[in-house]
Amino acid sequence: MDIQILTSFFMWCTIINGGLFILWLAFFVFAPNFTYNLQNKFIPLSREKYDLIIFSFLGLFKILFLLFNLVPYIVLLILGQ
Repeated sequence: MDIQILTSFFMWCTIINGGLFILWLAFFVFAPNFTYNLQNKFIPLSREKYDLIIFSFLGLFKILFLLFNLVPYIVLLILGQ
């Protein structure tokens, strides 16, 4: 595998996962009642527990996104120069 293919792969992983993160964040920031009511039909939780779980997952996703997508992409960009 050459460095250009890996760079391209991590670039697309970063774009796709960054888009998913922004979409997920937008849903929970701009439509919190809609997402809570929709989720509450499947798994009944109190609003406080729901908010804690959602923002914990957002934080975990952000850390994993940065660690496994953005950092390798930046390193490959630096190595490819």
